[in-house]
Amino acid sequence: MTNQAILCVDDERIILLSLRDQMSKHFGEHYRYEFAESVEEAWEVVEDLSLDQIQILIIVSDWLMPGMRGDEFLIEVHQRFPKIITVLLSGQADEAAIENARQHASLHAYIPKPWDEATLIDVIRSGLEKIDE
Repeated sequence: MTNQAILCVDDERIILLSLRDQMSKHFGEHYRYEFAESVEEAWEVVEDLSLDQIQILIIVSDWLMPGMRGDEFLIEVHQRFPKIITVLLSGQADEAAIENARQHASLHAYIPKPWDEATLIDVIRSGLEKIDE
């Protein structure tokens, strides 16, 4: 199994299943796909992957979640793991939150919900290319 992962964080399971299906269809088994339904669960996944020496390449996070907003989560991720590519996926994020993530989380992209599969794949692909630079 690969030692590189993409983590998706969203409090709606159906969103996570859609992301899984779309990414695995396009990227196959080149990456591990990990999912969390809350920020707390996401940090557990990050810790577990780190212990297993699996590199998280990209985190795709919803904005409106219980406990912590996605922009705040991605800022914290960026502070602790500056090489992880951050993507905000939301139907409700306001411009201030998106700008906050751009400035403080080195936001790679914002994808509005409902998203288009081609847009998602393009954003993931361009994020992966950024890692290879």
